[in-house]
Amino acid sequence: MRAARLIKMVLLLQSRPMMTAAELAQELEVSERTITRDAQALSEAGVPVYADRGRAGGYRLIGGYRTRLTGLARSEAEALFLSGLPGALREMGLEDAASAARLKVSAALLPSLRDASDSAAQRFHLDAPGWYQEPETPPLLPALAEAVWDDRRVRAHYGRRDGAAVERELEPYGLVLKAGTWYVCARADGDFRVYRIDRFTAVSVTEERFERDETFALPAFWDERAAGFARSILHTAVVVRVSPDGARRLPYVLDRAAVEEALEAAGAPDADGWTTLTLPVESLDIAYGQLLALGPELELLEPPELRARFRDASVRAARLYG
Repeated sequence: MRAARLIKMVLLLQSRPMMTAAELAQELEVSERTITRDAQALSEAGVPVYADRGRAGGYRLIGGYRTRLTGLARSEAEALFLSGLPGALREMGLEDAASAARLKVSAALLPSLRDASDSAAQRFHLDAPGWYQEPETPPLLPALAEAVWDDRRVRAHYGRRDGAAVERELEPYGLVLKAGTWYVCARADGDFRVYRIDRFTAVSVTEERFERDETFALPAFWDERAAGFARSILHTAVVVRVSPDGARRLPYVLDRAAVEEALEAAGAPDADGWTTLTLPVESLDIAYGQLLALGPELELLEPPELRARFRDASVRAARLYG
């Protein structure tokens, strides 16, 4: 553990002109006293660490010292390609590997390019979860991530949507983070399927490796399954009449592809400029909450029972606003 910390300290000093004891302590998650001891140990080992005293002082390497310990380990190289996903790396247990990889790359760069990583990080950031959500990290995610990296079979207990618990032997091919929810794409009994990771109750990573199908493409597979899933849950239909503004806002409250198809199939707008559409929805209850958001820009025509709910909501709203 200490050896890894000393190497990281050298790489930090190699990538920056000078660092204070407080900065090093924060980066290495130790006390400033430990930094003092580590600097002394490096100096005794022949690494020219120099301590500048005073308020503006700190630690630096002298004599143009360059370490050769910049080769990337496999886990570090793999994590480097995910360095734009800091939250995902942390949840998968790869944050330390990515940090070490970035330091090694920074140490190997010319001095004029060493601020490239900081420059990019200050300009681009990916925040995957949706608004108003505090996603919880599935406790079994790191184990599945390990199996994905190593192509190892897993034995898992999975809770289906209907509440039944099943046992599966899976070949995990890839992980997907969608709107704050983690999924694993895995082969089971010869077929590729998608599982929500927060529904796993137990995961055992075996020592047995599986032969990866080289024709499998995770992005294409996910796009196909996601589109199929979005359509599969649209079990019923409603008929609505929308204003031009309502038509523009519909894709933000319902499935975008379904709305676009409905707009293409619709006839010409009426004399008021409103368009009548038949929309596929997941259920009448869900449609009520989604379509009510459009307020006076949408009139629900069918089915009658849902129209009655909209009429009741309009009456109650009118009472509130006088």
